Amino acid sequence: MEINGVNSIKGQIKIPGDKSISHRSAIISSLTNNKVIIKNYLFSEDCIRTIEVLKMLGVEIEKFENNLVVHGKGITKLKEPDDILYVGNSGTTIRLLSGILCATNFLSILSGDKSINNRPMDRIINPLREMGANIFGKCNNRKAPIIIFGKQSNLKGKKFIINVSSAQVKSCLMLAGLFADGETEIIQPQISRDHTERMLEYFGADISYDGKDTKIKPGKILKGKNIYVPCDISSAAYFIIASLILKSSRISIKDIGINNTRNYLLTALKNMGAKIEIKNERIINNEPVADLESSFSKLRAITVESKFIPNIIDDIPILCVAAAFADGVTVIKGIGELRFKESDRISSITTQFKKLGVDIEANEGDLIIRGSKDLKIGEGSLECSGDHRIAMALAILSLKTKGKVKILDSDCINTSFPSFKYELKKAISR
Repeated sequence: MEINGVNSIKGQIKIPGDKSISHRSAIISSLTNNKVIIKNYLFSEDCIRTIEVLKMLGVEIEKFENNLVVHGKGITKLKEPDDILYVGNSGTTIRLLSGILCATNFLSILSGDKSINNRPMDRIINPLREMGANIFGKCNNRKAPIIIFGKQSNLKGKKFIINVSSAQVKSCLMLAGLFADGETEIIQPQISRDHTERMLEYFGADISYDGKDTKIKPGKILKGKNIYVPCDISSAAYFIIASLILKSSRISIKDIGINNTRNYLLTALKNMGAKIEIKNERIINNEPVADLESSFSKLRAITVESKFIPNIIDDIPILCVAAAFADGVTVIKGIGELRFKESDRISSITTQFKKLGVDIEANEGDLIIRGSKDLKIGEGSLECSGDHRIAMALAILSLKTKGKVKILDSDCINTSFPSFKYELKKAISR
């Protein structure tokens, strides 16, 4: 992807369906005994992997126009796969489905690409083993591939106190808890996204949650209902921040999910002085949704405390772009978890941003960005380490160059936002 500097972006931006909700809508719908129509499903590489794995487990799924139709089978009618369940680069797929597969009565093997098979899986394997699951992983149960000898009668509900807040870990244990004997409780140090809780509640599960503490009891039959997937706030963030840093810019985005476990980015940007209007707030299938408008703003530095990191874990690369053009020193605290994403995002952000002239460093678990509204962005070739969020953040940063920037291996953007390049080109040309 080659980018020349531009003056502004304008118009209405079409943002795809939320990635987290898309994964969960297909997975949880398969556990019902109903046909579920999922509108605005994200047909990105990661979410397509979830579909393909579910099909290998015997779930009938079809695409109808831009919608997904899932014919739920329930846990007892899932079938043993004929081959390894390959999840590609999708951490959500491997972690959430591991919880479900522990409650089946057959053998499953889950594996992914090089990145997935090097990410920490002991955070799900160890607690699932504590529940009685027969689950094993490479490197002394720390990494994928994961082997599961399913046996539903073995699972016992348990109380977990988790050291690191993770929606994927929490969701994995909740889904196993649906089929365990007794209540499962998960307590986290910080609030993490609650899409799984909301969807299980929408489908009739016996669940209670308050952000840090989630409890789920088995026994309730999930009843499938049609779903509209709100547009992804993490994908919208790239265009919102582009409009904030480019003069004369103004954009609008409709139907954005503003779940309060995901929307701290908007708060952070407003604290920086961003002109963002939130309109037409409403609830759609248990998820809060709104329309957004944003425009060029004079930004100032802020400090982001570590307690907010689970809320914006996917948005930190693009938040660093806003910080680069905010007057003063922005500090983002407690970002250690970024080392375990699609790339080591701390390394990727600091090394690639510096190539373009951003004054940024990582120091004792914090990111420090010394920003300026007058920052001049350089040119050259950048590497995104196969990480879609790094690639898109670099693309938005590069819009401020006076020359040309080349981003290598940018096809990884298809992992979450296949239409990103098209939407960006359209917004620039208006």
